[in-house]
Amino acid sequence: MPSAIRKIFDNAYLLLILATLAWGGNAVAGKMAAGDWLPFSITSLRWLLVLLLLLPFVYSHLLAERQTLIANAAKMFALGGLGMGGFNLGMYLALNYTSAINVSIEQASMPLVILFLNFMLLRQRVLWQQLCGLAVAIGGVWLTTTRGQPLALFESGLNRGDAIMLGACVLYASYSVGLRWKPKVSWQSFMFCLALCAFLVSVPFTAYELWHQDHPALQAVDWLVLAYVVIFPSLLSQLFFARGVELIGANRAGQFINLVPIFGAALAVIVLGEQFRWYHAVGLLLVLIGIGLAERRFSRES
Repeated sequence: MPSAIRKIFDNAYLLLILATLAWGGNAVAGKMAAGDWLPFSITSLRWLLVLLLLLPFVYSHLLAERQTLIANAAKMFALGGLGMGGFNLGMYLALNYTSAINVSIEQASMPLVILFLNFMLLRQRVLWQQLCGLAVAIGGVWLTTTRGQPLALFESGLNRGDAIMLGACVLYASYSVGLRWKPKVSWQSFMFCLALCAFLVSVPFTAYELWHQDHPALQAVDWLVLAYVVIFPSLLSQLFFARGVELIGANRAGQFINLVPIFGAALAVIVLGEQFRWYHAVGLLLVLIGIGLAERRFSRES
């Protein structure tokens, strides 16, 4: 490996920033795709291309670990279907009805959903500051999804896109909690199987979508959007984040995920020209304060 690339690949902070920047851009790319790509079709095609690109590099790992993978097929299908398939189907569908800024901020609620699920399902002890963090973050998401009018939720309910995105966040949080039962295989095999399961889950939705809707004519920019979501959020970000975890550990690397909503909101303003309202700023601040309170204990321990 050339020395310049080696220096980049050994810089955990740069890799983690690049990974979260690409993940933040995923909501922007999804919003750009919303006008032309059908949401389920782009999800299926995304994971199919990821599989084709990964296969030459993971084939030997798949052969060596095939018995373990077969024995854990149901577990892998649940993880891939929830984490990669269900989340992305929901996000791309939500972006047809809400803004990329909203979707970016709503993603920031996932660490708190994970905390809640760990308590409800696994009975993990929750400290008072974590409960405070959960309440503050929920307030931030509430403010964002109601566009600065919290009481409107009781009158007209959530916007369809925001409701779908919050459901997608619950799916990804469930996937994150389920990772504790991840089979002991290489990350190459694991990522390939996740992508395969995501593709399989998306196929019925895509078939239904194409049966009931005509696919719009695609322009060159639409194929560039597809190339972006395949190369950056799906492949390079996973590689960069895995390397970052290897260099500085999961606890420290996990803190960088808090940059995703910041990058996403900033890119939505710069690339899409979306308006960054006061309630976006306050909602994002509340979510980040809530995450900081909830993760304070873990930061001390790391």
